[in-house]
Amino acid sequence: MTERQRYLFVRLLEACNADCFMCEFALSRDTFRFSLEDFAELLPKARAAGVGYVRFTGGEPLMHQDVVELVRAGTDAGMKMSMITNGMMLPKKAPRLADAGLAQVIVSLDGGSAATHDVYRRSPGMFDNGLRGLRDAAALGVLPRVNTVVGPHNYTEMPDLQKVLTEAGVKQWELSALKLERSITYPDPDHVRAVCDPIYDADPGSLLVPLGKRFYGDTPEEQERYFAESLTPRASEPLCHVVDDVIYIDGKYGRMYACSCLPHREGEDLGGAPLREGGAIHLDTPVFRTHADFFRERGPDMCGGCSTTAAGYSDDVARLGVAAPWQY
Repeated sequence: MTERQRYLFVRLLEACNADCFMCEFALSRDTFRFSLEDFAELLPKARAAGVGYVRFTGGEPLMHQDVVELVRAGTDAGMKMSMITNGMMLPKKAPRLADAGLAQVIVSLDGGSAATHDVYRRSPGMFDNGLRGLRDAAALGVLPRVNTVVGPHNYTEMPDLQKVLTEAGVKQWELSALKLERSITYPDPDHVRAVCDPIYDADPGSLLVPLGKRFYGDTPEEQERYFAESLTPRASEPLCHVVDDVIYIDGKYGRMYACSCLPHREGEDLGGAPLREGGAIHLDTPVFRTHADFFRERGPDMCGGCSTTAAGYSDDVARLGVAAPWQY
């Protein structure tokens, strides 16, 4: 059995050039940047902790002035480097990122065309730039992936987006449910299933099939919770296995978490565990392990819901003892 390698997520910054209605970083001009020096200190600790994959998140990572050198540093340290971006700046930066060794790029696309995606993201030109950047990156040897946030506003567009992404040569696709501070209501759940079930049941030889669970759940129980209570799919009980393989770092607040969905943004209790002790970076500290152990046991019955790939990843590990790489 292949030994699993852990995933390290690093929020490089909170600044962003998009105005997405569902995101707390919309048009943020925050000045924090995770530095090259921070990453140089982190990398040997990550290798010692069994990390094989590093993903940069934001905000918008491509707004970081040192993002190419950060990718190069991770590649030189033997990591598979990945990043998630809104894609607006990707066509301009794809060649340098590929040269630096970027292994995977993830672009957020939520509509079947520019006419809708750019409205949802409130950012003219974002759909076309993102799609062009994905094609350019793929031609340069970078694995292209798309993440899509799905809700009542856009689920009917998913069959069109599936065709667009297939024709563009995208290799991975995640559909995850929209999360807001209120209940998400679908007038007709049966219509959601009628539109979206064929997306998941498509022949992977002819159409790009989404990773992980359905965004509305795989089982009747998951779908009932989603449509009746707005509870998105999560790792199956009794245990969450994502926390065994993930370290998520929020550099601005100096915290680390055992899942990318867990960081708490406000209040006195920031959750997670300190990234630094005595001024130095330490991973897998006793405080971090206590945090991870708590959510391994309690996550499936108390979390607000996983990304669909995270939920599927945990289920695969539970069933098979291992999950394929690049699925989270």
